[in-house]
Amino acid sequence: MNLSLVQEAEAGLKSTPPFISPKFFYDAIGSRLFEAITLLEEYYPTRIEKSIMQAHANDIASAVGLCDALLDLGAGNCAKASALFDSLKPKQYLGLDISTDFLALAVTDLQKRFPQIQMEARTCDLSQALDFPDLIGRKKTFFYPGSSIGNFDPKQASIFCKNISALCDGAGGLLIGVDLVKESVILDRAYNDALGITAAFNLNALLHINRLLGSNFVLSDWEHYAIFNESQSRIEMYLRAVRDIEIVWPTGELALKAGQMIHTENSYKYTKASFTNMLLDAGFKKTTSWTDDKGYFLVCYASAT
Repeated sequence: MNLSLVQEAEAGLKSTPPFISPKFFYDAIGSRLFEAITLLEEYYPTRIEKSIMQAHANDIASAVGLCDALLDLGAGNCAKASALFDSLKPKQYLGLDISTDFLALAVTDLQKRFPQIQMEARTCDLSQALDFPDLIGRKKTFFYPGSSIGNFDPKQASIFCKNISALCDGAGGLLIGVDLVKESVILDRAYNDALGITAAFNLNALLHINRLLGSNFVLSDWEHYAIFNESQSRIEMYLRAVRDIEIVWPTGELALKAGQMIHTENSYKYTKASFTNMLLDAGFKKTTSWTDDKGYFLVCYASAT
């Protein structure tokens, strides 16, 4: 058992107000539930990002140039990165994610399809500082799709981008997908789908916490709640107690009244200008970006040269 994850989960529940980090969504079940979310009609980011990548594949490859190593941040099932293999032609691929077992299976399957690419699955917590000493001197392309950068608050996102810029060491860059500001009704539908898969994804975090802490969360005591906070330009996701609840685990306890909530995720939305400015402030030298016709989503390549 990862002691640091246990300590982090416990610290979140003991905070005021309590929270669960979104990293705890991604156990084996959560990773598959997120795959299902990306197939939903309401959840536009994955579909639109893919269409942008396909429509501008040649331009993206031209912007990226030589790719010694493709580092897939939050790789999941590796499908998004593998769709770039034909155009970017990486010599090496690193799948990086917190859900180790799920990632290892995905990379094993991918290696069979692309035997010419050196591949590796690595456990990686993107909320911590990243370091790749074995790749010093290689031109690295960091790939961070799906607007996962939105899970960080703007200050954390800026620190993350500065870390990536420094790791590029004057070569390579960051290829990233970003959800843009849009009408709140579209955002509300995306995080409150009719099938309830996002709700299941949110609730599954409690089962993950139970395994980590030995706590007694019961799913029927909770409901999914997601809203768009326009003033903060972010979706906020919570688990709301449907009755008075007492949660206990060997080293702690949490009592909540009906209606009180545990915060599980923020998903910040950017404008093109605000996001590209953040990349430049992080130390990247230039940015090239592409978007869909409606301006829902942005794909951006930030170059370190």
